[in-house]
Amino acid sequence: MSWTEIVIEIAREHAEALSDALMETGALSVSVEDADEGTDAEQPLFGEPGMEPKEAAWEHSRVVALTDEAADQAAIVAAAAGRIKLAALPKYTLRKVEEQDWVRLTQSQFAPIHIGKNIWVVPSWHEAPDPSALILELDPGLAFGTGSHPTTRLCMEWLEAHPAPAKTVLDYGCGSGILAMVAKKLGAAEVVGVDIDPQAIESAHDNAERNTCAVDYYLPDTFATTKHAEQKFDIVVANILSSPLKVMAPMLSGRVAPGGALILSGVLARQAEEVAAAYAPFIKLGVWAELEGWVALHGRLGSDVVPPAREGA
Repeated sequence: MSWTEIVIEIAREHAEALSDALMETGALSVSVEDADEGTDAEQPLFGEPGMEPKEAAWEHSRVVALTDEAADQAAIVAAAAGRIKLAALPKYTLRKVEEQDWVRLTQSQFAPIHIGKNIWVVPSWHEAPDPSALILELDPGLAFGTGSHPTTRLCMEWLEAHPAPAKTVLDYGCGSGILAMVAKKLGAAEVVGVDIDPQAIESAHDNAERNTCAVDYYLPDTFATTKHAEQKFDIVVANILSSPLKVMAPMLSGRVAPGGALILSGVLARQAEEVAAAYAPFIKLGVWAELEGWVALHGRLGSDVVPPAREGA
């Protein structure tokens, strides 16, 4: 079976309404893209927890609607434009989408990832390149954290460089649970993960079971009712984004045991000083390493000395 995509470039104020209207008039699925992608005019669009953008659209948006090949694409566009009362019928182009083995195509885009000295993140359909390494079997999914993003890599490399046998670890904003699992496989005695997204918690539980890692994962409200409610941890790692990290400075610092370590990522290099300043009343943080414009900050509770950066960072 083949499909046809309707491609419409349109202003931001109409993108979301047109997407909804296309779904109502016969489209099988609709996505919105930055029409300036790949050019100097490309605009980043992302949200942070509690600060999500009001609409998934750009100043110059591209709406792509997937339709059955036999559908009347002109009629679908006309009906959608009429529903949202556009002054003129938008210009559009058609793209044919051939039938493919989508599972195989998707799998081909994800190969094993080598991180640090001895860590491999391996999709379930691949063999581990080095069976003697620290292997994490992890498939791409809805929860953030497959090892491909620089912030995840930085945190994993920090954990590998600072093994904590018999220590306790808190992964706050755990996503897929990958950092918690790395800590556990490196010998941590007790590891806890927390995330605001129920899908992330479900994914993290599944990943921990697949990797035979004994990790407890909780939503924040549940976490507050467990035996860990007042617990302080030897290592606290949070790979989120700068704005929520600054807001959570008192809480995350308060979770670190005396002499324990705090590791933060999800921070752009230009944001490092302001994030460190938010934590300065509680714990002195310094840049441990930088990768592709992102940094990992770290520090130890009770130390007045900003820790040195990783050699070569």
